[in-house]
Amino acid sequence: MGCQFENLANRDGFNASVRQIKSTIGVVERVAAKENLADLIAELLDEKSITQESVPPLVSMVLVDKFGYFSLSENLPSQGDLGNVSSAVAGWNAVDLVAVYYHPDLGPIAVNPKNPAHLARLEHLNKYELLVVYAGAFGRKVDPKLLETATRSLLDLFAGKAVKPPVSLLKGDCAYRAKPAAGAKAAPKGKPPAKDRAAGKGAPSGKKAAAKVIPAPAPVPKKAATVAEESAAAAPALRPGVRMTPMYSVLVTNELFHNGNVEAWKRIIESYRAKHPDLDVIVYYDRERITNLNALFKWGKVKRGTTIQFAVVGEQIGDVAKLLRYLQQGASHMFEAFLKGPVNSVLPLF
Repeated sequence: MGCQFENLANRDGFNASVRQIKSTIGVVERVAAKENLADLIAELLDEKSITQESVPPLVSMVLVDKFGYFSLSENLPSQGDLGNVSSAVAGWNAVDLVAVYYHPDLGPIAVNPKNPAHLARLEHLNKYELLVVYAGAFGRKVDPKLLETATRSLLDLFAGKAVKPPVSLLKGDCAYRAKPAAGAKAAPKGKPPAKDRAAGKGAPSGKKAAAKVIPAPAPVPKKAATVAEESAAAAPALRPGVRMTPMYSVLVTNELFHNGNVEAWKRIIESYRAKHPDLDVIVYYDRERITNLNALFKWGKVKRGTTIQFAVVGEQIGDVAKLLRYLQQGASHMFEAFLKGPVNSVLPLF
């Protein structure tokens, strides 16, 4: 039988425990001051004060043991819908909400359902994955039935169901207060912009200057690949801390995604990991993660016109647009360009 203090027997384990205890104490004080725990966890992760694996014990200690939050869990019956969650729960002022989603690649992720930025990080929810939701009022006593209703309704929202909350859920002092963006300044009042003042001086008294209307050029439609590359180029703008980019789709343009395409993808991803050793490239097909790229060839299902998805996981994410372009070429009839050179060498693509 293991000792409960076993992790304190070495320096790393002892220091990790001390950091966890300090973080927990600091978080308890701020939650008591009506700050959402998921928002605080995001700050701690960015500061690297805690690790992803310490999120569940921190949530359990603070919300359940200390503040008596009600919790409810469910393996999602379908692919979750995040589109309307934040807007639907924004008015639930009677309760404070926290959700922990057990991401298959990133581990447990704590989100504030009332914070749209948190839900945007999740991108999507996978079927059958575990989702735990918590409801409380920062330690204040609340009707247990109301907490149960809030958690059940929140799970239904994540599952894409329509929910009509009771009136009692809308009144309270647990409204979400978004923090002002760093460096944001209020616009000065009083004086109009300089251009407007100059225009006012030049205009005759009693008459309005006629505005000259210049027709805007018609927008040029963009190709799907171009749109995907632009969104991929925006990936490095993610905040510090372990993140996962959105899923990028690669259209198979070869007659069949055969063994040559598979080998091309292997060498492209190998080159990317050589340049970015702290990042990981995960590949999905038909909403299932592919841990062995050879499976794409063995299945014989990946044919022309189908899509393969990928995402990048890590902290300082970069070169995603270039990776997307190379994978698009690797899924086409031009894959042979990546098969040149010695077999055991790494291509200098990035």
